[in-house]
Amino acid sequence: MKRFLPFVIVAALLFPTFSHPVSAAEGQSAELATKARSAVLIERDTGAVLFEKNSQQPLPPASMTKIMTMILIMDALDKGKITLNEKVRASEYAASMGGSQIFLEPGEEMTVNDMLKGIAIGSGNDASVAMAEHLAGSEKAFVTMMNKKAKQLGLKNTHFANPTGLPVKDHYSTAYDMAMMAKELLKYDKITNYTGKYEDYLRQNTDKKFWLVNTNRLVKFYQGVDGVKTGFTGEAKYCLTATAKKGNMRVIAVVFGAETPKERNTQVTQMLDYAFNQYQTTPLYKRNALIVKASVSKGDQKKVNVVTSEPISILTKKGASTKDVTTEVKMNQDLKAPLQKGEEVGMLIIKKKGQVVSQSPLVSQGNVKEASWWHLFKRTMGMFNHSS
Repeated sequence: MKRFLPFVIVAALLFPTFSHPVSAAEGQSAELATKARSAVLIERDTGAVLFEKNSQQPLPPASMTKIMTMILIMDALDKGKITLNEKVRASEYAASMGGSQIFLEPGEEMTVNDMLKGIAIGSGNDASVAMAEHLAGSEKAFVTMMNKKAKQLGLKNTHFANPTGLPVKDHYSTAYDMAMMAKELLKYDKITNYTGKYEDYLRQNTDKKFWLVNTNRLVKFYQGVDGVKTGFTGEAKYCLTATAKKGNMRVIAVVFGAETPKERNTQVTQMLDYAFNQYQTTPLYKRNALIVKASVSKGDQKKVNVVTSEPISILTKKGASTKDVTTEVKMNQDLKAPLQKGEEVGMLIIKKKGQVVSQSPLVSQGNVKEASWWHLFKRTMGMFNHSS
């Protein structure tokens, strides 16, 4: 049985603490999100909350639900479970989805790459269900995966009932939880190749060529915006989880319940402006940066590369010093095979003047299989012969 770090440390990882000067209270005096039911503004790398309004209030997320759908797709791609070029067949059920769609026909096949375009750019409900069935075997099984991932991310006010966001009972999230989902999705650099495109085409070189236009108009009209997902239903009103990057800094702004698309976009724009005007980030590590080589017992290899699971930065007010920053590595005790690629094996703690400012999971860079008894026997004999 694996032994892990104390619970209090794991909890701190999921709910980071931040040092001066990045508390949400500082943003409350700003006139932001006045026409939204709820909103939140965070810096991506640290997860620091720069502004919030009713950010823990459960509300219908509409098609912002597809952020979690895309997380599971990107995770499967990252772990080699699927490829961008493999074909996905649309079932009759997937093709029957209403609302936003790319008009899949029953039995039609599209690549994962094109399905991702259909979800990220066109908000296709049919594409979302087709991918759900492809990954999990059924929509119901995929929803179980969605809720399991939400728990892993520490999202306490989110529950999914479908992969699309179409109105249904017991389907809700919050502005804060949605920001954390976007934070997770943006770990995968290639996702913005989809969410950041304003227009593209499906079924090219056929007589059914289909034009996609991004439902997130800020991709075209706000410099630096390259995602993530809009949402609208009669109950949810106009919603948007947006991300923008300028220089070294990436921020995420979430708005629930605006009355019009214009109000939604205006409020998100104001939140993004506020973040870039008031704060700055200093990058420390890119995703997949090698931190340490750790010993693994009973594995087919003795050591595994331990790498960062996400980009890691220091966030400060503009003009503030970034000196006196130190890092500390804490590994889970007694690492034993088997280990899966991406499995959490430790934590990187970032400190400024000795005070913890953020914490981030460290993961295994690759798979470590459990060694056979013969492999272990030969290893033991080799050690014995060497010592003699």
